[in-house]
Amino acid sequence: MANTYTQIHIHAVFAVQNRLSLIQNQWKDELYQYVTGIIDNKKHKLLQIGGTPDHVHVLFGMRPTQSVSDLMQDIKGSSSLWINKKQLVRGKFSWQEGYGAFSYGKSQVNDVVQYIKNQETHHKKRTFADEYLEFLKLFEIEYDERYVLKNHE
Repeated sequence: MANTYTQIHIHAVFAVQNRLSLIQNQWKDELYQYVTGIIDNKKHKLLQIGGTPDHVHVLFGMRPTQSVSDLMQDIKGSSSLWINKKQLVRGKFSWQEGYGAFSYGKSQVNDVVQYIKNQETHHKKRTFADEYLEFLKLFEIEYDERYVLKNHE
């Protein structure tokens, strides 16, 4: 095919290892810029990024030149190396294994953008665990509660 046309919107969610509140206000914007750079360098389009001290939400337009899993590995691996190199936390920083990735149609993008922008307010009323399990149920994704939010001691 001479030309390829796609419209793929992905909302990815990933948490700090053991869901510890390690992302500090002093450097979260710099982290978000770093993640944005990874997405841009892979030729995807960031639509919104935000989160709380224990997790991050990223909404992006995805090009079909890379798999979601490869992009998430790039984002999580590179950003954790960046955090550790800059010594932004005591000890070693790492993201929890895995992530959630949910697809949305064009008509839903503005609602997801607003949802991500309001993360801090949203999480005054609800935990990350409750939010994440609700996403899995809403998207009818089968999961085993023993492992989906497992802490690695």
